[in-house]
Amino acid sequence: MQLLSFKSLWDMKTGTLEENLEKIAEAGYGGVEFTLPPQDKHKQFRELLERYNLAFIAQVVTRDDHISSFESLARQAADFNPVKIVSHSAKDSMSYEDQLRFFEKALAVEEDLAIPVAHETHRGRAMFTPWATSKLLYQFPELKITADFSHWCCVCESLLQDQADHMSIALDRAIHIHGRVGYAEGPQVADPRAPEYTREVKAFVNWWMEICKRRAADGYAVMTFTPEFGPPGYMHTLPFTNQPVTNVWDVNKWMNQFFSETYREVFE
Repeated sequence: MQLLSFKSLWDMKTGTLEENLEKIAEAGYGGVEFTLPPQDKHKQFRELLERYNLAFIAQVVTRDDHISSFESLARQAADFNPVKIVSHSAKDSMSYEDQLRFFEKALAVEEDLAIPVAHETHRGRAMFTPWATSKLLYQFPELKITADFSHWCCVCESLLQDQADHMSIALDRAIHIHGRVGYAEGPQVADPRAPEYTREVKAFVNWWMEICKRRAADGYAVMTFTPEFGPPGYMHTLPFTNQPVTNVWDVNKWMNQFFSETYREVFE
């Protein structure tokens, strides 16, 4: 099974779209992950993806009428032939019945588009805790997720040691990994290269590798991975100056290399 790494545009706040995609390609990433650009840049975006030989994972973020929002955004994303669609889906404040209606419709849209949809485990969304997510996953056997367990560590204020049953089904259904390391007090450690975060990095890499092993056993040809450390305010900053404590591009590059090396030790 091949590991295909993507780079998010989330932290790339300067430079033109072309400059950023060129930088991503030169850094050795196989694709880019982000929301669709403005309508007037759609043609340019398609051309740049082809020019730099980058695959695309489309992010959609549902709002207001979440069902119609998801369908509209997913169908727009499908025009770009994405490898996958990653969705920030529904809301944690929605009733369970409304969440069921949302995911029933989302699965129908996914089947119609024939593009895998991975619903992100994200704070503020329907899948904001391990137990809320597992309940939905048991309800819908075809439902798949993007594993961003940093949010769960923050919500649960732990490294999820007491969530083994919920974690097991999450690992079974994860088809995409967001490679950000969280900790008990937040969704992003200050710098994963620092020795004080060795425990957290080990826990996350173990989860990610278990996902890869399960997808390989399922016969997947490719596993997708996006190192997703973000800028301030995910990244820690110095008081009074608001200066970031490290360089987010370098951190994501290191995380991608570190996980890729771990992956190769098992799969190559």
